[in-house]
Amino acid sequence: MKMGAAITMDENTTPEVLIEALREQCLKRGCGGIKGLGLVFKNMDIDYSKRIVYEELRIGLQRYGILMSENFLRSLFHTLDRDNSGGIDFQEFMKALRPPMNQGRVDVVNETFDLLDADQDGLIKTEDLKVRFSDNVKCHPKYLSGEWTEEETLRSFLDTIDDQNNPDGVVTREEFLDYYAGVSALYDDDAYFDLTMRASYGLPKKGSNNNRK
Repeated sequence: MKMGAAITMDENTTPEVLIEALREQCLKRGCGGIKGLGLVFKNMDIDYSKRIVYEELRIGLQRYGILMSENFLRSLFHTLDRDNSGGIDFQEFMKALRPPMNQGRVDVVNETFDLLDADQDGLIKTEDLKVRFSDNVKCHPKYLSGEWTEEETLRSFLDTIDDQNNPDGVVTREEFLDYYAGVSALYDDDAYFDLTMRASYGLPKKGSNNNRK
């Protein structure tokens, strides 16, 4: 499927294929593509209902540049509207889009989030990163050159995980999982993904007694 062309379906299209087609279009935008689509819908939720009706799904996808035939879109909506209530739960929508990760990968991503969330309030903020990575900042080229302050250097990390078109400087566990599900899709080998996460964030080796619970 080419970006810009409407996604179509035939009589053999299964619910799994519908969701995979949308996921694929998001991941073409990078590891943060799914989170980016989520922010489009979050910004549309002016009544804070945390639900997506059909028209919101159509407009949201259109705003994000994903085109679907009417037939495909209605089938996708009915697939995601599991209780036939006429609306899709926002969190369930995001979970459906997230590329599947086995439990081992989910565990190491959650372990990473717990490490970064220094005050354990369920959010990663620059204040948390100051606790964990203050020394790392001093080695960043833009900090050394004086181009960035400590705050700006730490915020640049959050912006990598956040939606780059609308970063808010705060990352929730769900957003962290969404981002790293996209990263995970690039790794075929479970052990290599685990090793990469641990090396990147200084996590204890797998099976170590020092692993965070």
